[in-house]
Amino acid sequence: MKVHLFIPCFVDQLYPQTAFNVVKLLERVGCQVIYNEEQTCCGQPAFNAGYWEDARSVCGKWLADFSAATTIVTPSASCAGFIRNYYAKLFDSSSLHHEAQSTPKRIFELSEFLVNTLHATRFGARLNMKAAYHDSCAGLRECKIKQEPRQLLGGVEGLQLIELPDAETCCGFGGTFSVKYPDISVAMGQQKVEQAIQLGADCLISTDLSCLMHLQGYVQKNGLSLKTMHLADVLTSGW
Repeated sequence: MKVHLFIPCFVDQLYPQTAFNVVKLLERVGCQVIYNEEQTCCGQPAFNAGYWEDARSVCGKWLADFSAATTIVTPSASCAGFIRNYYAKLFDSSSLHHEAQSTPKRIFELSEFLVNTLHATRFGARLNMKAAYHDSCAGLRECKIKQEPRQLLGGVEGLQLIELPDAETCCGFGGTFSVKYPDISVAMGQQKVEQAIQLGADCLISTDLSCLMHLQGYVQKNGLSLKTMHLADVLTSGW
């Protein structure tokens, strides 16, 4: 299967190793990975901030960059959720109307693609660690992903997965929310981190590096030992 890889801008700039690990995972199950070097942001930051005209310009370029792709995979439920749920609204009754309407059928978040499309749940990963999984708001509510990451983590040898009591509660990042309401954002992140530590977790795992970036910031500022890892990094551990 040919898979076109969409790497979000913050992953490209801050967590490139995760992107390489996504390629390793897809190639391990026989996918031919295609990466368009001209790709840029999906437009979510501008859209969420209310700059819809600017967002249309960025989103229109994204549609052009992936116009030839029948299957698009991304390691970000946030970006996948935005493209699926808001592109059609953004380009309603425009020249890109039909292109935007077809996009939700073509883009997949990594975990749902591995489990639901490829039916692959074990990759020979090994990680001796006690970890908690954080359900990102976008993954849970916009992509309807819940069991898929847990199935994949269940196939990691040595990993003890625990459930947070408020696993479905927002971590407080929320993109521009963390900028507009920093005190509330930090308090929400603190709650998530402290719950994980109280349960004896060594690590927080998620499908979204945006959430993990926020949580890791709190961890580092307060000198805590909790790690954060993207699902793709966990699934390629021990290779």
